[in-house]
Amino acid sequence: MTFDGAKFRQVLGHFPTGVAVVTGLDADGQPAGMAVGSFSSVSMDPPLVAFMPDRSSTSWPRFRDSGSFCVNILGAEQESVCRTFASRGGDKFASLSWQPAGSGAPLLDGVLAWIDCDTEVVHEAGDHFIVIGRVRDLDIGTPALPLVFFQSGYGRFSSLSLAAWESDLAVQMRSADLARPHMETLSDELDAECVASAVVGEDMVLVARAGSLRSQRLPSAVGQRIPFEPPLGTAFVAWANEAAKEAWLRRLGSDADAQTREVVERTLSEVRDAGYAIGRGARWHSEAAQVLTQDDPDRDRDKTAAQMHRLIQLLPPDYESPTVPTDDVRTINVPVFGPGGVVVLVLSVTVGGQRSLTADLPWTVTRLKSAASAVTKALEGSA
Repeated sequence: MTFDGAKFRQVLGHFPTGVAVVTGLDADGQPAGMAVGSFSSVSMDPPLVAFMPDRSSTSWPRFRDSGSFCVNILGAEQESVCRTFASRGGDKFASLSWQPAGSGAPLLDGVLAWIDCDTEVVHEAGDHFIVIGRVRDLDIGTPALPLVFFQSGYGRFSSLSLAAWESDLAVQMRSADLARPHMETLSDELDAECVASAVVGEDMVLVARAGSLRSQRLPSAVGQRIPFEPPLGTAFVAWANEAAKEAWLRRLGSDADAQTREVVERTLSEVRDAGYAIGRGARWHSEAAQVLTQDDPDRDRDKTAAQMHRLIQLLPPDYESPTVPTDDVRTINVPVFGPGGVVVLVLSVTVGGQRSLTADLPWTVTRLKSAASAVTKALEGSA
């Protein structure tokens, strides 16, 4: 049967692939590399991976006999790196920073992940080779979205939900369990409520709570949901990648003006610089409490979400900024990081009634950051 080569490429182009740069050292010990869209895992035991260079490649022969290679998985912001290695000729490493992996093969700075391999076997397969490597070492690099190749063009992955920075729920619950002793201590010391929240789909969900206030009980309950939209949730978003930030910012709505967006983006920078976010104003908290303490808010979740959405729209775009002067700090929010620098949980201290955290702000922030840091360390996370 005769195949139409153009149609073959067109049809297979409907299968999106990630993009990687496979690197190695030539006979003179100089770096060499090539861009591939054919990288794949092969086996867990033993750990094997594969890529498929074209027979006409001029880069693959340079390091084929080295006996090793390193797979560098590219992020969405590294299209220029990909194009550099997809071109023929020239010094592809001239403007790039890299360091040698254990095999000596170049490990490029800024990649999502890398896999260092010893060449196991090379098979001939039509107009390509199938190169199988045994993994000797691997690790996660810079947290970001992947570079994707689809229908002859480069792009990025876009989550169908706002879970772009959302961790696995099991990690979130483990984080909450680790945080609980710290939350209870803070609650006792401050006579304040301490809660832990996670992003689940389009909501911020309260996953753990500590404290029964002697002065006034707050309407917090495990499982309670609040819409995850600006200006709320900055402690999650301030450390997120650009695609995740943009997904959150789009929830401002099409009628939001440029100045509002600018203030929200500035607030994200201020939260990241300070390491925490605040919530201020007794009146708004009181109105939100009335919505969240309806007879059965879970029974009509859509109605509750709509009411909260309307309340959130009343907030100023810098509502969670730690730099805005205020004498009425009601909530302090600090992130907990998981592996790869992803915010998996936010710890919050909050007060009700006529109380304010303003006078105790520096000390409370220090204590809350210390608790969040301890949980981050237990999760083997990093900011």
